Amino acid sequence: MDEAKSRKGKVVIVSGPSGVGKSTICKEVVKRLNNVDLSVSVTTRPRSEREVDGDDYWFISEEEFQERIDKGLLLEYAEVFGHLYGTPKVKVDELLQRGRTVILEIDVQGAKQAKAIFPDALMIFILPPSAKTLAERMNHRGREGAEAAEERLDGAGAEIAAAWQYYEHMVINEDLQQAMNECVQIIKSVEGES
Repeated sequence: MDEAKSRKGKVVIVSGPSGVGKSTICKEVVKRLNNVDLSVSVTTRPRSEREVDGDDYWFISEEEFQERIDKGLLLEYAEVFGHLYGTPKVKVDELLQRGRTVILEIDVQGAKQAKAIFPDALMIFILPPSAKTLAERMNHRGREGAEAAEERLDGAGAEIAAAWQYYEHMVINEDLQQAMNECVQIIKSVEGES
């Protein structure tokens, strides 16, 4: 594993069901910690009105996505609710070489792939305080119709069950500030190891 020895930075994987607050937490961690960057994923799903291309995701076609798979340009990728999501490899490698901590905000499928590449990755799973709260948050987002929201809620149960097997840290997002503080402390603790 010469590649692992040559890396200077750390990988932090943050996952959780849709609507749990992952993006908000990850963005706040990046603001609070100097040496931390958030990897921006590519996706084939349509962009919402509030999302910014290149900031929230890189929105690309299925053909472009497949081309990136074929060329080995993605660190990990998965199909989630009918859309493809993946992490661009080059940017993550660049940041790690510079000694940066890189947050991968990815689903459980992608996290398993990334953990195989980065066995020393820190894994944090964000949990909702309850299924009812998660459903309310998803409805409040207004990003999808009732059928899609129900599908995401069903998927959340499977994700949470898998998370207990693979993640070292489980953070309940009942109080957003507290969840942010917990994530900052967890990441600071591993940054101190270097």
